[in-house]
Amino acid sequence: MTSRIFLAATALIALTGAAAPTAPRRIVSLNVCADQYLLALADPVQIAALSSNARDPELSAATTRARGFRTLRRPAEEVLAIRPDLILGFPIGPNAVAGAPPGQWRTLGLASADSYGAILDQIRQVARATGHVDRGEALIAAMNRDLAALPRPRRGGVAAYYQRRGYMTGTGTLIDDLMRRVGLTNLAAKLGKPPLAQVPLEEMVAARPDWLIVESATDRVVDQGTEMLHHPALAAVPRISLPQSWTVCGGPAYVQAARTIMARLNAPR
Repeated sequence: MTSRIFLAATALIALTGAAAPTAPRRIVSLNVCADQYLLALADPVQIAALSSNARDPELSAATTRARGFRTLRRPAEEVLAIRPDLILGFPIGPNAVAGAPPGQWRTLGLASADSYGAILDQIRQVARATGHVDRGEALIAAMNRDLAALPRPRRGGVAAYYQRRGYMTGTGTLIDDLMRRVGLTNLAAKLGKPPLAQVPLEEMVAARPDWLIVESATDRVVDQGTEMLHHPALAAVPRISLPQSWTVCGGPAYVQAARTIMARLNAPR
């Protein structure tokens, strides 16, 4: 949840410099969202380094692909040493890499993708920046086909994306977009909640959602923040469990999340 707030708060779109006549040869990614696009679209030899969280399964949906690539431990110093010809990620700005003269390198900042349409836009941006436009269009076509092939939901209803310490994700978010795609109504919209709101257990129980969507890391009690999600008052509400890494960033994992939610909606009672 904390990482999601940080990503949403610091997201910034920035594209500096004219398009390179040839594909970049040394690309550095500064965050897990950019990591996922880079790993899906670039040639392995183009990837000079990924973010420090690239192999963290809690945050990255591309940990398997990230194996074998360099990850940044001290981004400011390491990026200067790598001297990349393209930097992906956010925040991108004059001080993104300490000590680097402004405008020295091409940079592509990626805002937090809060819808499927935004994901497609970002795929095209990264595909163009890395020199693989056709690869980006092929990825988009495959994602569109997979989503079109999803069955109709047998059950719908109202769902709450409920997180540690009672935080609920509202409208205008990627989770909200996923809910609408699979035929669910976001409880946050019914209650008039903002994109992120802390909802006490009593209020959640009184709202009587048909589904709770939870992060798979909270499937068992590990601390006080997860303990409330296992209160007996919520025991009767069916759950849909998703890895946080599938929803903390936009990207190809959107399809996996939609497929998993639909499978749960259509599973035998």
